[in-house]
Amino acid sequence: MDLPQEPMTRDDGTGLIAAAPGQMRLGPGATVTPGPAHARDLPSIPQYSLRRVLGTWAAAALPMAALAWVGAPLLADAFEGPSAWPRAILVCLTSGLVWQFALVLGALRHEQGTLSWSVAKETLWLRPPRNPRNGRRGGRLWWLLVPLVVLVAATEELPSLPSPDDRDLGAFLQSSAGQDFLLGNWPWFALILTMMIFNTVLGEELLFRGLLLPRMREAFGRGNWAANGVLFAAYHLHTPWAIPTSLLDAFLISYPASRYQSALIGICVHSVQTIVLGALTLLLVLG
Repeated sequence: MDLPQEPMTRDDGTGLIAAAPGQMRLGPGATVTPGPAHARDLPSIPQYSLRRVLGTWAAAALPMAALAWVGAPLLADAFEGPSAWPRAILVCLTSGLVWQFALVLGALRHEQGTLSWSVAKETLWLRPPRNPRNGRRGGRLWWLLVPLVVLVAATEELPSLPSPDDRDLGAFLQSSAGQDFLLGNWPWFALILTMMIFNTVLGEELLFRGLLLPRMREAFGRGNWAANGVLFAAYHLHTPWAIPTSLLDAFLISYPASRYQSALIGICVHSVQTIVLGALTLLLVLG
């Protein structure tokens, strides 16, 4: 005696529930039995049109460019000393990154009607990487981070376009003027740490790999990861000298994030840099 089997369902990565291939055959008058309750309850991820993708990109990129090239010079005039430019750039770029976080929250609230963690986790891909073959999450897949961290670190050694001396925060922090400025300067250390956190966790990565990437499939098809990488590179209008090397993120971050449906991949990889730079900056503050 053959027992009836419950049709299997799967999550296609956009939050939409579809029947697993080969699990059921529908004949005339057949009905589909709903899948498990937990599958039906997953929030759906709407797909953006090309116009909306570009609009979201512009909403992130243009304010950053304006803050860097218009706001920073104006603010630098209000500061004094050799640290005027670095302080102005730091304030402006941090403001732009905080704006990106607000942009993500606003888009999510408009889309889902809530900012609850259970919804944000699914719709912003803030979940462990998913094996595309069997659907399992986490586990050994976390080992993907090791080669990605090494490769991203290696890109820092590649030839790059020169940046203006007064806009290179790294060079400033390595200079005697920068070290004197940071010595015991806890308020500015807190601002630097804030910028780092919003840069790698709550700002750029969350917007491009959490908000945009899962919603670009309809506009760009299977090449959504490549388009996401190009948009991420082009977003760096505030630091145009970084655009060429940022294109590598299409392969190092966007592709694995898309394949394994997890924005945590990019967040974790870039957060390693944040931890290292944060520790080095702390040493300068402590003297």
